[in-house]
Amino acid sequence: MRIARFELGIAGDPGPRLGLLRDDTLLDLSVLAPNLPRDLPTLLAAGSPARERLDAVATSKASGIATDDARLLAPLRPGKCLAIGLNYRDHALEMGTPLPRHPIVFTKQVTAIQAPFGPLHLPRVSDQLDFEGELVCVIGRHCRHVPRDRAVDVIAGYCVGNDVSVRDWQMRTSQFTLGKSFDTHAPFGPWLVTADEVPDPHSLELATWVNGELRQSSNTSQLIFDCFDLVTHLSQAFTLEPGDLIFTGTPAGVGAADSPPRYLRAGERVRVEIQGIGAIENPVIPEPDSTAFID
Repeated sequence: MRIARFELGIAGDPGPRLGLLRDDTLLDLSVLAPNLPRDLPTLLAAGSPARERLDAVATSKASGIATDDARLLAPLRPGKCLAIGLNYRDHALEMGTPLPRHPIVFTKQVTAIQAPFGPLHLPRVSDQLDFEGELVCVIGRHCRHVPRDRAVDVIAGYCVGNDVSVRDWQMRTSQFTLGKSFDTHAPFGPWLVTADEVPDPHSLELATWVNGELRQSSNTSQLIFDCFDLVTHLSQAFTLEPGDLIFTGTPAGVGAADSPPRYLRAGERVRVEIQGIGAIENPVIPEPDSTAFID
């Protein structure tokens, strides 16, 4: 099952709602299942009864909205957006760092969340904008101290993500968060693929293109700490909640590792695709003047 968040952008549109992807259409849950929550974290927290209702909609004969007529949004706004550094062997090697003994955890602020096809802002304060194609785990249950053999039970599904990075700001200190959290720098989607449709999240091909040039090509089998390891590790420290995101790390091929570095420029497009999940694609634009404001 693929659950998307979308809007139509026309007069009278009631705003963002959830839909089930079926072929090239979206089954509008606000119409076909109006009693279900309209935001994904709450829907995930509703558990089995909500899933049964979703299954009924998915197998119904209801007509849908053509995806070409909808604007896909980020599937959800997370409570926590967690990310993992240097989690592919080849990426650690290209960055000249030893393999980590424990997951390197940082956060991306939720204001960095961007739609799967929305623009990435080239910051007015830096020209060192970089891409990192990643598999994203979405948590589906409240949990703490999750043993590894139960981690599969708390992952609701998976998305494609891009852990966009502002390298000079990232490397100013030993803490990555600031350079990872600029607005628009966490696009993900294009929808949530439920975990039952991903039999093995650790055998998926992952690729990133910049302007059609293949820059990253790997497989999630190369993760140092896999999705289940990460759930276990993180839940030892704090409660994971429905809708929390885990950006699981990126493979080799990032722009910073080239000699000289090849950072993103305005006018370029970044596409990240993961086998069985889908693809996101984001144009790079100069940061607009409208980003300077005080409400």
